[in-house]
Amino acid sequence: MPATRFVTVTPHGGRPAALSAATLFIQGMTASGITSLVKPEHLKALGSAGDVQRLGPDNGQDSEVAVVFGGDGSILRAAEWAMPLDIPVLGVNLGHVGFLAELESHETGSLISHVVERNYTVEQRMTIDTIVSDATGSELWRSFAINEVSIEKLARERMIEVLVRVDGRALSRWGTDGVLVSTPTGSTAYAFSANGPVMWPDIDALLLVPLSAHALFSRPLVIGPNSTVSIEILNSEESKAVVWCDGRRTTDIAGGMVVTARVGEHRLNLARISERPFVDRLVRKFALPVDGWRGVAERTQQHAD
Repeated sequence: MPATRFVTVTPHGGRPAALSAATLFIQGMTASGITSLVKPEHLKALGSAGDVQRLGPDNGQDSEVAVVFGGDGSILRAAEWAMPLDIPVLGVNLGHVGFLAELESHETGSLISHVVERNYTVEQRMTIDTIVSDATGSELWRSFAINEVSIEKLARERMIEVLVRVDGRALSRWGTDGVLVSTPTGSTAYAFSANGPVMWPDIDALLLVPLSAHALFSRPLVIGPNSTVSIEILNSEESKAVVWCDGRRTTDIAGGMVVTARVGEHRLNLARISERPFVDRLVRKFALPVDGWRGVAERTQQHAD
């Protein structure tokens, strides 16, 4: 008798469309003899969809893949659980841009067969390990990030003063609204909005982006994967800030504390169904006008002639 197969199903609980899509997916898994694992908070909505079990510490590691129905936020939440177990995450976008997702909501018809046949590849994405230390170097807090670590001012009316170091060497002192340290994956998220460059996800590098810094030199920097970035909050009463990892895990910081970021020990495994190049994904997700204004003008002129 073949061993039971398991997949984890994680929908955005506040979106009816996500719950409907997850229900259809679970029905397809059940028809193929695959058990779906769902978190306790989703059992009420999905428990009657088919062969469903409660996801817990005793069975989560048996999951082949975690299928997420939602936007990038839902995928980041699922990754908190899946990443330490090295379980690949496959996202179905029911949000807006959805850069981490593999499929759009209208493409879910092929999802069941791909999962049943294990017809997907796994792509590894860099993460960031973050440590907050006090002035003596004692660790106060730590977390990880898939997209970015952000240090942001707490008081709207005041900037924070920071000293940025790379590999222990001083780089620049900024009066700023904040500082981002991003992965290549996160380069299309917060860092992109802060005028950072887009980085291809297979690049091993960190991206350092100041936020509205008052300085002669305040350009985004691409830093090698073996380097360590540290941001010291300079010791003043005004320098009160907050650290965010992926906009989800947070702690307050103040003058004298140091935020250290380096390439993470764990990598996120993303399941990919297609071999679509990143440039195609970039054009599609951001609806980039490939022809540009010149192409539009030339076509308009041709029609006029």
